[in-house]
Amino acid sequence: MRVLVAEDDQGLREVLVQGLEEAGYFVDAVGAGDDAIQQLRFYEYDVAIVDWRMPRVTGLEVVSWAREHSHPAALLILTARDTTADRIAGLDAGADDYLVKPFDFGELVARVRALQRRPRNVEGPVLTRGRLRLDPARREVSVDGDPLGLTSTEYNILELLMRRSPAVVDRKAIAEHAWRDETAPLGSNAIDVQLSRLRAKITNTQVRIVTVRGAGYRLEVA
Repeated sequence: MRVLVAEDDQGLREVLVQGLEEAGYFVDAVGAGDDAIQQLRFYEYDVAIVDWRMPRVTGLEVVSWAREHSHPAALLILTARDTTADRIAGLDAGADDYLVKPFDFGELVARVRALQRRPRNVEGPVLTRGRLRLDPARREVSVDGDPLGLTSTEYNILELLMRRSPAVVDRKAIAEHAWRDETAPLGSNAIDVQLSRLRAKITNTQVRIVTVRGAGYRLEVA
């Protein structure tokens, strides 16, 4: 399951990322509200943990943006604001849950699990490029209705390229989206290997992955 952590306190952010990854989650982390919106704009998350007070864009504005744009993530607000009026404001903005700092990390993980169990009324849009159909809610890819067997890493790369198409995606973005430790594939041929395998699997689908020298890769529809 993929989780977004948006927290401007670097120390707390690192603790949250480490703890959630140890609990088995795939975690992306940012330190500002506008960066959180960018992540939500391009990626599907099951849960987003959002601090209320962040620079440039507040957590409350992030939550409102996610709901206005029908993002399917369950939204958990973290904050030191503990009045009833604050809780009402957070929930009315679109948050699914609200946790006051300081908190016990075990309770945070339990709340994330509870959010996972809740049925979501909003699903991410199905992506279609050429003959490829990618369903983010089910993490399934098909070609003319027939399932396309992809590894988790191949799926993550294809999802990113389809979402950004026809824009160019650089290697760093691919590493951040497709690997738990984004530094692992950088400086090696891991990304090239995965792209080569993915290219072989999407032949005859009316799409292709094009290398843009010095910039990255993009998915083109034939």
